[in-house]
Amino acid sequence: MELLKDFLTYLSVERGLSRNTVESYGADLKKFQGFLSKRGKGVESALRSDIVDFIEGLRDDYSISSICRFISSIRGLYRYLLIEKIISADPSENLQTPKRWERLPRSLSISDVMALLETNVPGSTTIRDSAMLELLYSSGLRVSELVSLKLGDINFEAGFLRVIGKGSKERVVPVNLRAIEKIKKYIQEQRSNILKKRRSPYLFITRRGGPMTRQRFWQTIKIFGKRLGIELSPHTIRHCFATHLLEGGADLRSVQKMLGHSDISTTQIYTKVTTDRIKKVYAEHHPRA
Repeated sequence: MELLKDFLTYLSVERGLSRNTVESYGADLKKFQGFLSKRGKGVESALRSDIVDFIEGLRDDYSISSICRFISSIRGLYRYLLIEKIISADPSENLQTPKRWERLPRSLSISDVMALLETNVPGSTTIRDSAMLELLYSSGLRVSELVSLKLGDINFEAGFLRVIGKGSKERVVPVNLRAIEKIKKYIQEQRSNILKKRRSPYLFITRRGGPMTRQRFWQTIKIFGKRLGIELSPHTIRHCFATHLLEGGADLRSVQKMLGHSDISTTQIYTKVTTDRIKKVYAEHHPRA
């Protein structure tokens, strides 16, 4: 906390930045510091992987311009720490820009996703984690939407899910039978055991009975990925949901509504991934290619 205060003082006194600018830096870096503290780290001991994980976690809840501001704030902090010789190397150097994310969203093949969904990771929360992963792919949710789901948001009989997305906008998305089965199993076998006589409105809860967090699910999905030898994030699964629907012939408008995109140009990013894959298949299999 002292390092952050020193940096903000430096921005205000030595660089002469406006109060609003300094407050923006402070808000961004306090969020970053909070993320690190949950990992038992301070800003001076953070690794590049910590910064990347933090930035990745912003993707579903912040605009590209806001994420760029976070990156700028973090880079500024580490430049200061380097100048003051508090650190010997800058872990924020050459961070990937959000524009790069937009151009080339990452997607797994259908067979990779099927293998992922069948992966068994031993542990006391296996049933919950498997249900969350299945639902993420079934309905293309943002991770913030997934962990915020309430028990009453899912209609098991109709196979639909009520989701509160960005800007508190509500949408209804389908849930496949496999996801419903896993969620029912989780509710009956694990959730009720954790809560016992207590109550929680949240669908997915921790072993202590509190609501599941984005950070905790982020760690969980990385463990699943390691079992298969692939790098994973919750956003990867959302990409797969959209890409696989389009590859299967779904129309762009329907995918837009399911993803909760306000602007169809955001959804159109996925058509490029699909087109690139078609070109690759053509080049590999057409006799005259």
